[in-house]
Amino acid sequence: MIALPSTTAFLPIEPIVFALALALAVVVGTVVHEWSHALVLQATGIEYEIAYLPDRAGGPVATVVGSRWAVVRPKPTGSEPAWALRLAALSPFALAPVAVAFAQLPAGPVATAVAIGWLACALPSPRDFAVAVHGHRALAAAGTPSTVGGRLAGNRHAETQ
Repeated sequence: MIALPSTTAFLPIEPIVFALALALAVVVGTVVHEWSHALVLQATGIEYEIAYLPDRAGGPVATVVGSRWAVVRPKPTGSEPAWALRLAALSPFALAPVAVAFAQLPAGPVATAVAIGWLACALPSPRDFAVAVHGHRALAAAGTPSTVGGRLAGNRHAETQ
């Protein structure tokens, strides 16, 4: 009689669990990343708006793969200090200790995936760094006619992502 392998030999569960935990950590981490911007903007008195999936690109796969998932758009009046925008732009760094805490859990695919996904969301985006470096420009132009809806016309660096 020929022994057939068990069905679990064909389906490696650990990579699937890793992928699901990583995806969940990135989704949750992205939302918390944007909320960290909003929290600092709220605390410093700068008005803002949060948009989820602001540039939907068609179907669900194209939306997830080809567009931003969330964005915080500050609406400065020009009277705020530049450090407030800079601090808001760099606020996702505060999420890093959570990733370090997950890395301290017993080794396993879920803890590793969550630590990697969360740490990826703790890094400010290139736009965030642009706001941190050029925040004073956004504030200087905030009261001029070249601003539209709180965002600098033609300058997407006034948004944090």
